[in-house]
Amino acid sequence: MMHWFEGPLAAFDTETTGVDVEQDRIVSAALVAQDTTGGRVRVTRWLVNPGIPVPAGATEIHGLTDDHLQRNGRWPAPVMDEIARSLAESCATGRPLVVMNAPFDLTLLDRELKRHRASSLAGYMADVPLRVVDPRVLDKHLDRYRKGRRTLTDLCQLYEVPLDGAHDAAADAAASLELVRAICRRFSSRLERLSPAELHTLQATWHAAQARGLEAWFTKSGTPEPVDPAWPLRPELPAAA
Repeated sequence: MMHWFEGPLAAFDTETTGVDVEQDRIVSAALVAQDTTGGRVRVTRWLVNPGIPVPAGATEIHGLTDDHLQRNGRWPAPVMDEIARSLAESCATGRPLVVMNAPFDLTLLDRELKRHRASSLAGYMADVPLRVVDPRVLDKHLDRYRKGRRTLTDLCQLYEVPLDGAHDAAADAAASLELVRAICRRFSSRLERLSPAELHTLQATWHAAQARGLEAWFTKSGTPEPVDPAWPLRPELPAAA
């Protein structure tokens, strides 16, 4: 019997103006779908003119300049609607949604929807079963004592997953999808009996524990820093009084 992680999966990724989910903007995004291991990959891409300057540091990472985005990017409002609808339609088919470091990409999309559509990701997903698979959370839980970084590039090297063109949204999404298949194969004895819905629930618990551990490590190192335990979406910050 084929396990779910060898069957239909979709993966989502963004490139952005920075790492602040409350203030930064999406400049490109991609949704990648594959029906079975080794099958044809279908890619939907979006390029966005964010309406704000793209910092040089961000351009150095993903290569998208202000000039390129102004010439070729679309305005955010219709793009965010298309992205959210595409995610909802994909999830409605029952496909698990792979998102590397989900609280970043999904929260940023949620804030963009609030900013440009007066809506939210939850609004688009209201009647859709959201089953997220986050390779970062999986790896940290299943191989928790391994030292070293756990970026997408690092994990792809560890699990021998090709990553061609890192920091391109489509390339990163495709690699994340294959990474989930590779992680689940390696730890199949611990995962094969779990449904995507059960795994989604467990990852929320695992991520919260990982966040508490990281926060404790920051404190012990003398650099206290809060780490949000919410997964796969961070709650909106309360409005300032």
